Amino acid sequence: MTLFLLVLLAALVFEYINGFHDTANAIATVVSTKVLTPRWAIAWAAIFNLLGALMGTAVASTIGKGLVDTHFVTMATVMCALLSAIVWGLFTWWLGLPSSSSHALVGGLCGAALGTAHGDWSVLHWSVVDSHGASNGLWPKIVLPMVASPLLGFVGGATLMFLLTVILRKVTPRMVNLIFGKAQLLSAGFMGYSHGSNDAQKTMGIIALALFTGTTSGAFKDLPAWASFLRTPEFTVPYWVMITCALTMAAGTAAGGWRIIRTMGHKMVKLQPVHGFAAETTAALIIHTASTYGIPVSTTHVIATSIMGVGATKRFSAVKWGLVGRIVWAWVLTLPITGLLGYGLVNLLHAFGV
Repeated sequence: MTLFLLVLLAALVFEYINGFHDTANAIATVVSTKVLTPRWAIAWAAIFNLLGALMGTAVASTIGKGLVDTHFVTMATVMCALLSAIVWGLFTWWLGLPSSSSHALVGGLCGAALGTAHGDWSVLHWSVVDSHGASNGLWPKIVLPMVASPLLGFVGGATLMFLLTVILRKVTPRMVNLIFGKAQLLSAGFMGYSHGSNDAQKTMGIIALALFTGTTSGAFKDLPAWASFLRTPEFTVPYWVMITCALTMAAGTAAGGWRIIRTMGHKMVKLQPVHGFAAETTAALIIHTASTYGIPVSTTHVIATSIMGVGATKRFSAVKWGLVGRIVWAWVLTLPITGLLGYGLVNLLHAFGV
């Protein structure tokens, strides 16, 4: 029970970090275009993050039971997965790099599960077809979307921006800024909502996995009557988990993440309101679609490449590709580094008899 409480604490810490680490995803463009002040932009994002986090559990199910064999998962496995993601999230935040909290959690979980199974790679679900004929596992839900979603972000952002440029070619710049200064409020809200619907569910899935593990392993058999709500004979996401994660992410979002906001909204490419609208709308549509199908995409990857695609329509050199290269390296390294961290931490705990 003590270890579960530590897991719950670590999960909420991760969710809080995810909130302020990924705040830039929802508000960097609306701040850089000066449509909202930083304070109002954070409040706007926090509200819509909260609403999105309460909508559905498809992504939570993927994280909790779709990627690794739950028979090999212990409470220590879940703890090490979370610690790996927390360490990587804080490190990349300190560097000001918009890395993926989602992939950090997935990498940590896979590495920790592999360590718990003593190197048995069959513990990882690479590709599985369920009873409904749907494909699940690391390939269809993590690896393929990891490649496809940034490409869709770049192409989608560039395409939408090109169409807007054609449609608005006879409208004065002043009128364009006036129209899209208002429209960007909607696109920023939609971005915040889609971010909450995807990212908050990842922590819900981890906590649900911990509850399921504690129940099936017998760790909760001596719980007092008032704590019986922790027992879950089947993998489900209880309402109290949804609400707790939603509120924690909203609190983290409200704390802000200024290092990454500067990178995403100011250093990568200079934006006007119409560009911000195009980038946010593109990214939000992709993320919302992924949430509907239970795909835990990286909101960071999607909004960053959408910004790049929008910026590239101005002129290719408008994007600071040197900085983009640093960001891409952070993306590429996230899964293997957090996987190694998770694997190492589990073996460290085993060495101490945990």
